[in-house]
Amino acid sequence: MKRFCFLILLMVLNQVIFSQNLELSAEIRPRYEFRNGYKSLIDDGQEPASFVSQRSRLNIGFEQDKLQLILRVQDVRVWGDVATNMSNSSNSIAIFEGYAQYNLNSLWSFKIGRQVLSYDDQRIMGEVDWAQQGRSHDAFLISFAPNKKHHLDVGISVSSQKETIIETNYDVNNYKNMQFLRYAYNLDRSYLSFLFLNNGFQFEQSGLDLVAKYMQTFGVFYKVNKLKWSGEFSIFGQTGELVNANISALYAGGALKYNVSEDWQIGIGGEYLSGTAMDDTSGKNKSFNPLFGTNHKFNGFMDYFYVGNHINSVGLLDAYANLKFARKKFNLTISPHLFSAAETVLLDGTNKMTDYLGTEIDLVANYKLQKDINLNAGYSQLFASNTMEVLKGGNVDKTQNWAWIMVVIKPELFSLTK
Repeated sequence: MKRFCFLILLMVLNQVIFSQNLELSAEIRPRYEFRNGYKSLIDDGQEPASFVSQRSRLNIGFEQDKLQLILRVQDVRVWGDVATNMSNSSNSIAIFEGYAQYNLNSLWSFKIGRQVLSYDDQRIMGEVDWAQQGRSHDAFLISFAPNKKHHLDVGISVSSQKETIIETNYDVNNYKNMQFLRYAYNLDRSYLSFLFLNNGFQFEQSGLDLVAKYMQTFGVFYKVNKLKWSGEFSIFGQTGELVNANISALYAGGALKYNVSEDWQIGIGGEYLSGTAMDDTSGKNKSFNPLFGTNHKFNGFMDYFYVGNHINSVGLLDAYANLKFARKKFNLTISPHLFSAAETVLLDGTNKMTDYLGTEIDLVANYKLQKDINLNAGYSQLFASNTMEVLKGGNVDKTQNWAWIMVVIKPELFSLTK
C-alpha cells in the first residue's frame, strides 16, 4: 500500500513539474571604487574614499499556462559594514522584483507587484542597473499589443509608508501616486514612442493639512537604425506644481553613431535640460527633473548631474562625443563631455559667472572572461571651472578623478522547460 501511494505521489509531482517552466539564476557583482572628486569636488584636507560594494541576487522565474511569476531577491552591502562575527546583517536583504503577470490572450496582459519600469533610452524611466540596488516600482501595469507594430502600457501606483487607520503624511522620497501611459509604434528600422507621466507628491502644510501636488512629464522618443548609422532623439516637457512654484521645464537630447568598420564606432550627441537662473524672479520652477531615469548613463560617469543631485538647479548643456573599439570579447570606449550651465550662475548672489562648468573624460573597458563572467573597469577625469566650484563646492585646483573595477558573475543555475 505504501509503495502504491508513493507511486501515485511521484506521478502527481511529475505532472506538476512537467506542466510548467522554472528558471533559477544568480548574480554576484562586487565593485571596487576610488572616489577623488566623485559627485562633488574634493576640497583641501579631504582624502579620497575607496571601498568595495557588492550586489548578490537570486532570480526565480515560474511560468504555467497564462501565468508568470518573477521573484528577484537581492543583498546589497559594502564590504565590512557588518563585523565578521555578527549573527545578523545590516538589513541589506530586499525584494528587488516580485510580481505576477497574467496573459489574458495574445493582445492583453496584466502585471502586478514590485517591478522594473524601463523604457526607451531610460532617460525618464529606467532600471538604474549601475546602482547596486537598482530601481523598481510597486505598480499595476496593463499592456496591449495588437501586433508587432503597436504596444501600449498603462501603469498606476499608490504609495503608503505603512498600514494606518487614518491618513498620515507620506514623507518617503518617492511619489505618493503615479499614473503613466506609454505608446510605441515600431517600423522596420526605427520606432517612435510617446510617454505621459503624472506624479503626485504629498506635502504637509501649516495646520497639519495634507496636500498633494502634481507634476506632469510628457514627450516623444525616436530611434532609428539605417545601415551603418544609428540615432536617438527625444524631447520632453514638464508642467504642474510642486511646493509653491509652478513648473515649466524642457528637455531635448539627440545622438548619432556611425560604424566606421567592424571594430570602430564614432558618435556625437548633446542634451539640454532647462534650469532656473539664480537671478530668476518669475517664481516659476524651470528646472527639468529626469525623475526615474538611469541618470548615471548620461552627463558623465562621475555623476555630477541628476544622480541624487542638481535637481531644481541651473540646468545643463552637455555636448559629448564617443569613440568605441570592439573586437571579440573586448571593447573600449572613450567619451569626452563638455558641460555648461543652462542658466545664470551667480557668485555671492551678485556676480555673474561664466556658463562653462568643466570637461570630463570617461574611459571604460569591458572583457568577457567566459560565458557568465564579465570584467569591467573605468577611469574618469574632471577638469572643473570656477563656476562648478560655486555649484558644487570643493577646490577646482585639486585633482578630480574616479576609478573603478567590477566583476559581474551571472550564471544560470537551473532551467526546467515543459
